[in-house]
Amino acid sequence: VQLQASGGGLVQAGGFLRLPCAPSERGFRSYGWFRQAPEKEREVVAAIIPGRTYYTDSVKGRFTISRDNAKNTLYLEMDRLRPEDTAIYYCAAGNPIIGYVRAAEGYKHWGQGTQVTVSS
Repeated sequence: VQLQASGGGLVQAGGFLRLPCAPSERGFRSYGWFRQAPEKEREVVAAIIPGRTYYTDSVKGRFTISRDNAKNTLYLEMDRLRPEDTAIYYCAAGNPIIGYVRAAEGYKHWGQGTQVTVSS
Protein backbone atom coordinates (compact mmCIF):
# COMPACT_ATOMS: atom_id res chain seq x y z
CA VAL A 1 0.00 0.00 0.00
CA GLN A 2 1.34 3.42 -0.93
CA LEU A 3 0.14 6.76 0.38
CA GLN A 4 1.06 9.88 -1.54
CA ALA A 5 0.91 13.08 0.51
CA SER A 6 1.38 16.51 -1.03
CA GLY A 7 0.46 20.16 -0.54
CA GLY A 8 3.16 21.21 1.88
CA GLY A 9 5.16 24.39 1.52
CA LEU A 10 6.16 27.70 3.06
CA VAL A 11 3.39 29.92 4.38
CA GLN A 12 3.20 32.95 6.63
CA ALA A 13 1.66 32.76 10.08
CA GLY A 14 -2.10 33.04 9.83
CA GLY A 15 -2.12 31.40 6.42
CA PHE A 16 -3.83 28.31 5.02
CA LEU A 17 -2.67 25.04 3.51
CA ARG A 18 -4.52 21.96 2.32
CA LEU A 19 -2.77 18.61 2.35
CA PRO A 20 -4.20 15.79 0.23
CA CYS A 21 -3.20 12.16 0.62
CA ALA A 22 -4.18 9.42 -1.83
CA PRO A 23 -3.86 5.80 -0.66
CA SER A 24 -3.32 3.24 -3.40
CA GLU A 25 -5.89 0.91 -1.80
CA ARG A 26 -9.26 1.26 -0.09
CA GLY A 27 -10.91 -0.39 2.84
CA PHE A 28 -9.09 0.92 5.88
CA ARG A 29 -11.12 1.78 8.94
CA SER A 30 -9.00 4.66 10.14
CA TYR A 31 -6.89 7.39 8.56
CA GLY A 32 -4.67 9.85 10.33
CA TRP A 33 -2.35 12.79 9.97
CA PHE A 34 0.76 12.92 12.12
CA ARG A 35 3.62 15.41 12.27
CA GLN A 36 7.19 15.45 13.42
CA ALA A 37 9.16 18.60 14.15
CA PRO A 38 12.97 18.61 14.44
CA GLU A 39 14.16 16.88 17.62
CA LYS A 40 10.59 16.05 18.65
CA GLU A 41 8.56 12.87 18.75
CA ARG A 42 6.03 12.13 16.01
CA GLU A 43 2.60 13.22 17.24
CA VAL A 44 -0.94 12.76 16.05
CA VAL A 45 -2.57 15.82 14.50
CA ALA A 46 -5.95 14.39 13.53
CA ALA A 47 -7.62 11.07 12.82
CA ILE A 48 -10.85 9.98 11.19
CA ILE A 49 -12.93 6.82 11.51
CA PRO A 50 -16.49 6.31 10.22
CA GLY A 51 -18.65 8.88 11.97
CA ARG A 52 -15.99 10.48 14.12
CA THR A 53 -12.95 12.73 14.00
CA TYR A 54 -10.22 13.37 16.53
CA TYR A 55 -7.88 16.34 16.90
CA THR A 56 -4.97 17.11 19.13
CA ASP A 57 -5.75 20.07 21.38
CA SER A 58 -3.34 22.51 19.73
CA VAL A 59 -5.09 22.31 16.34
CA LYS A 60 -8.74 22.16 17.42
CA GLY A 61 -10.73 24.88 15.68
CA ARG A 62 -7.96 25.48 13.13
CA PHE A 63 -7.47 22.15 11.32
CA THR A 64 -10.05 19.92 9.64
CA ILE A 65 -9.57 16.30 8.60
CA SER A 66 -11.86 14.85 5.96
CA ARG A 67 -12.07 12.05 3.46
CA ASP A 68 -13.55 11.98 -0.03
CA ASN A 69 -14.65 8.37 -0.49
CA ALA A 70 -15.36 8.78 -4.21
CA LYS A 71 -11.82 10.02 -4.83
CA ASN A 72 -10.29 7.82 -2.12
CA THR A 73 -8.44 10.87 -0.84
CA LEU A 74 -7.73 12.07 2.67
CA TYR A 75 -7.38 15.79 3.37
CA LEU A 76 -6.02 17.98 6.12
CA GLU A 77 -7.08 21.62 5.91
CA MET A 78 -4.92 23.83 8.08
CA ASP A 79 -6.06 27.38 8.83
CA ARG A 80 -4.56 30.13 11.00
CA LEU A 81 -1.23 28.41 10.83
CA ARG A 82 1.35 29.14 13.50
CA PRO A 83 5.14 28.84 13.49
CA GLU A 84 4.82 25.94 15.95
CA ASP A 85 2.91 24.00 13.29
CA THR A 86 6.15 23.71 11.33
CA ALA A 87 6.92 20.01 10.83
CA ILE A 88 6.92 17.16 8.36
CA TYR A 89 3.35 15.95 8.01
CA TYR A 90 2.61 12.27 7.39
CA CYS A 91 -0.62 10.59 6.39
CA ALA A 92 -1.36 7.08 7.60
CA ALA A 93 -3.95 4.36 7.03
CA GLY A 94 -4.80 1.27 8.99
CA ASN A 95 -7.17 -0.68 11.19
CA PRO A 96 -6.10 0.27 14.70
CA ILE A 97 -7.76 -1.43 17.62
CA ILE A 98 -9.83 0.64 20.02
CA GLY A 99 -7.61 3.04 21.88
CA TYR A 100 -4.97 3.26 19.16
CA VAL A 101 -6.77 5.50 16.63
CA ARG A 102 -4.61 8.40 17.79
CA ALA A 103 -1.42 6.40 18.18
CA ALA A 104 1.26 5.97 15.53
CA GLU A 105 1.55 2.32 16.56
CA GLY A 106 -2.00 1.77 15.35
CA TYR A 107 -1.18 2.44 11.70
CA LYS A 108 0.55 0.03 9.36
CA HIS A 109 0.74 2.15 6.22
CA TRP A 110 2.46 5.53 5.95
CA GLY A 111 3.10 8.21 3.35
CA GLN A 112 6.52 9.71 2.73
CA GLY A 113 5.79 13.03 4.43
CA THR A 114 5.41 16.58 3.22
CA GLN A 115 7.18 19.58 4.76
CA VAL A 116 5.12 22.43 6.18
CA THR A 117 7.00 25.56 7.21
CA VAL A 118 5.22 28.51 8.83
CA SER A 119 7.14 31.75 9.05
CA SER A 120 6.47 34.36 11.71
